[in-house]
Amino acid sequence: MSDRGIDELRVLREYDAEAPPLDDTTRERARARLSAAMSTTAAPDRSAARAGRRPVLRIALTGGVAAAVAAGVLIGLPYHGEGGGDGSRAAGPGAGSPAMRNVSAQTVLNDAAAYERRHEKAVSPRDDQFVYTKEIIQETNRATGAKKSYVDEDWRSVDGSQRSWVMEIGHGWWAPPLGKDESMWPPQDWGTLRKLPTDPEKLILSLLHKTGPDDRNDSLDDIGEQEWSDIHFSLAGLLKLVPVMPEGLRPAAYEALGMVPGVRAVPNQKDAKGRTGVAITYDDPMIPSGEGGYGGFFIFEPSTHRFLGFRDERSSGDGKNMKRYVQLSYLDSWAVVDRAKQRP
Repeated sequence: MSDRGIDELRVLREYDAEAPPLDDTTRERARARLSAAMSTTAAPDRSAARAGRRPVLRIALTGGVAAAVAAGVLIGLPYHGEGGGDGSRAAGPGAGSPAMRNVSAQTVLNDAAAYERRHEKAVSPRDDQFVYTKEIIQETNRATGAKKSYVDEDWRSVDGSQRSWVMEIGHGWWAPPLGKDESMWPPQDWGTLRKLPTDPEKLILSLLHKTGPDDRNDSLDDIGEQEWSDIHFSLAGLLKLVPVMPEGLRPAAYEALGMVPGVRAVPNQKDAKGRTGVAITYDDPMIPSGEGGYGGFFIFEPSTHRFLGFRDERSSGDGKNMKRYVQLSYLDSWAVVDRAKQRP
């Protein structure tokens, strides 16, 4: 058995017996991945896994454990505290508080979907209008602890036919409209977003095939690890890059995200306003063991599971000059306006 298989057996042995039981599907996936890990050589071929890496919302964990915790995990997994410091925190006397309870990723995301359906504001912008969003970002230098805040304001053309003003950590530029043979994935124009199904299973298949509405009789059971990785990329990108969606699409995306194997819950995550919540992140089996992925957390209020904001990490420079940052962000406001740079 490889060192990786031994490590996975050790983690599974130490898995919290009081955690919510795994469903049959997840249990079978765990067995399959653990079996594969046990038969892996000490120097596995990483070329295929490396090809699947994407610079968005990636956290690495070994394959068998990722499957085992897909139904949601728990206290004792890596804790990301205030300012992004990493450490381990086990359940203690305060484990009864909402942010500390064992909770499955699917429960959090299904509750978030239900909350969104009750509170979402229906919007139907015209194709010639713009969606204005204001995002607040707080960034912390991991080495020095220095903090900096940014206000990013975007004006995105509804149908993509006009140039849009977009910002990233305080820097803005005019983004030209898509050309005749150009497209963007995951989609951001409302013409495509309106066509995406609001049933979570159909949404998964639509994102898998990049087709929009999909009436094929495909089964989620037939989706492989690489395809699940691609589906997560599309769902996470959709939820992060499109803060305002057609009615019903965001709840469906939350529910669909909860169906992705390797999605898990992490307690005690601070958002940009200092609130403690439960976060959802993803252990991508396509990232080789020992290689870090791009960290991405969706943070939810611990009781209602209302969405609070994001936690991401980024780096700049290289070698000795490389700097690493933890980003906490949230959507401050949004509106539909008639022209770019027009504030509501």
